[in-house]
Amino acid sequence: MGSTRRTFIAGAAAAGGTAALGTAGAGAAQARERGLPRKAGRPSAAVLGGGVAGLTAAHELAERGFHVTVYERRALGGKARSMDVPGSAKGGRRPLPAEHGFRFIPGIYHNLPDTMRRIPFPGNAHGVWDNLVSPGEMMFARSGGREDIRLPIPYPGHRPEELTPEELRRALTAVLDTAFHLPFHETAYFVNRALVFLTSCDERRNGPWERTPWWGFTRAAEMSYDYQRILAVGVTRNIVATKAEEASTRTVGALGEAFVFNALGLGADGPPDRLLNAPTNEAWIDPWAAHLLSLGVEFRIGWTVREVLYGDGRVTGVAVDDPGGVRRTVTADHYISAMPVEGARRTWGAALRAADPQLGRCDLLQTDWMTGIQFYLTEVPPTVRGHFNCIDSPWSLTAIAQARHWPGRAFAADYGDGTAVDCLSADISEWDRPGILYGRTAKQCTRAEVAREVWAQLKAAVNDTGKPVLKDSALHSWYLDPGVDGLGTPNPTNEDELLIHPVGTFHNRPSAKTRIPNFYLSGDYVAVDIDLATMEGANASARQAVNALLERTGSPAERCTVTPLYRPRELEAAKRHDRFRYRLGLRNIFDLG
Repeated sequence: MGSTRRTFIAGAAAAGGTAALGTAGAGAAQARERGLPRKAGRPSAAVLGGGVAGLTAAHELAERGFHVTVYERRALGGKARSMDVPGSAKGGRRPLPAEHGFRFIPGIYHNLPDTMRRIPFPGNAHGVWDNLVSPGEMMFARSGGREDIRLPIPYPGHRPEELTPEELRRALTAVLDTAFHLPFHETAYFVNRALVFLTSCDERRNGPWERTPWWGFTRAAEMSYDYQRILAVGVTRNIVATKAEEASTRTVGALGEAFVFNALGLGADGPPDRLLNAPTNEAWIDPWAAHLLSLGVEFRIGWTVREVLYGDGRVTGVAVDDPGGVRRTVTADHYISAMPVEGARRTWGAALRAADPQLGRCDLLQTDWMTGIQFYLTEVPPTVRGHFNCIDSPWSLTAIAQARHWPGRAFAADYGDGTAVDCLSADISEWDRPGILYGRTAKQCTRAEVAREVWAQLKAAVNDTGKPVLKDSALHSWYLDPGVDGLGTPNPTNEDELLIHPVGTFHNRPSAKTRIPNFYLSGDYVAVDIDLATMEGANASARQAVNALLERTGSPAERCTVTPLYRPRELEAAKRHDRFRYRLGLRNIFDLG
C-alpha cells in the first residue's frame, strides 16, 4: 500500500530520529568523505525552498557536516514532484499519479545524475540513477491528415524501437511528405545557421546571439510553414521547452549543440532522452527525502518564507509563517535561497536589495506558463514509445504515454480504481492562443474546457490518418495541475510558472554568491552553464552556492563538482578563428547573412 506525499514526510519527521538513527553510520561516513566531520555545534544552514535546488543544497551541505533545515511551503520536489489525484484510490490501491509535467532527464545532464547516483534505492547499485529508462524513439505528430514523423533516438549502443513493415511504410511516407513540403534551399539555410552557431566564439554567443531571437536567427518569418513548425518551433519545444519567437539564439543554439553531440555519444551521461521508471516521487523524491533525513536534515513542510531579514551587513534571520499561520523568525549561520525566482524576489526587501544590486536585476527575469495535464486511459494507446510533439497544435502540446516505461508497475493493479491502465501526460506550452474547439485561449477556458480542448488537439495530431490512437471511449478521467487557478476568469493564476529566456536574459542572471556574506542563491535562474528552466540548472546552481559558502568560510571540506556542458575539442580551432574575426568586427566565416 503506497503512501501519499504528505503522509510520507509527516511519518518520516514524526519517526524522528528513527530514520536518521537507522542509517547514522552511513550519513556520518559520507560526511567524513566530504572532508568535514559531523560533530556537535556544527555550522547551521537554512535552505529556503524544497525543490530540486533546495534538496541539492541540503544534500551537499549535510554530507559536509552542516546542520541543515529546509523550509518548504508546499511539498518536497517542487515542480519536479509527482502528486496524488485526490479521491482516486480504490480497493487498497495507490491514488492515480499526477505531476506538474512529465520528467525529461537527457544525457546532456551531468550534475543531476551525479546526485541521483548518491541517493540509495533498494536493489540499485547506482541509486535512483538506475531508475532512469531510455525510450528508443520520438515523434513529430502532424495534423490535417499528414503522416507523423517518427524518429529513432540515436545513441551508440542504444537500440531503437523495432519497426513493423506498416510502421516503416508510415515513417518513409512522413519523411518524404515533409521533404516535398520543405524546400531544399530552406533546409540548406537552416544547416548553414547551425554551422554558424557551432563555430561561433563565446564573445559572439554572449553578445549578438544573446540579443537575437532564434526565430530571427533562422529567418523563420520568411520561410515555409513546415520550416517554421519543424525547424524553428518544433526543435525549440522538444529540446529546450521554450518559445522560438522569444528565446535568444545563445540559449537555443547552446542546447541544440549539446543534444547533437549527445546523440553522437560525445560528452554525455547517457542517451538524449531518459525518464523515470515510476512516478517521480516513488522513483526519486521520496528516496531522496529519506536519505537526507538519514544525514540529519530537518524538513519544515508547510512553512512559508515571507522575508529575508537584513541588518548590520548580513542576513539576521528569515520571517516565516508556520503551518498554523503564526509568524516566526528563524535563524542560522548561513542562508540559501532556493525558491523559484518569482517567489524568491518577493522575499527580498529594500535593504537586502541595496546590499547587492544583482538581486534587483532579477526583477527583469521573466516567467511564463508551461503546465501539465494527465489523461488516464482504460486502453493502452498505440502511440510512439517515447515523447511526441504535436507541432501543429495551437497550444504547442508535447506528450508521452507513461505506463509502458514503468516496467515494475502494473498500472491497473497498483493505481486508482483498477480500470485505468495508462497515463497520457501532456504539457501545454502555449496558453495565449485560441484553440480548435472553443476559439479561446487556454487561460480563457475553464478547467474542464482546457481538458476537452487538449484532448481534441491530441486527437487531431495522432488520429488524423485513420488510425484510432486515442479513443473517447477509453478516456477514464483527467487531472490538471492544481497550481493553475482562476481559469475562465479575468485573473487566472499559476503557482508554477517557468523561467523563460527572451533575448538579454543571460545578462540579468545572478551569481550564486551574493555580496551579503551569509546569503547565497540557487535555482534555475542563477547563472550556470545550462541557462534554461531545468532540473540540471537548479542542481548545478545549488552546487555553486555550496562552493561559494565553503570558500567564503574557509572550510576544509571537499568542493562540489560542477560539470559544464560538453565542449567539443574539434570545434575549438574554428572558435578561436571566429574570436579573431569578431574582434575585427567581421561576421562568422560561414555566415551568409
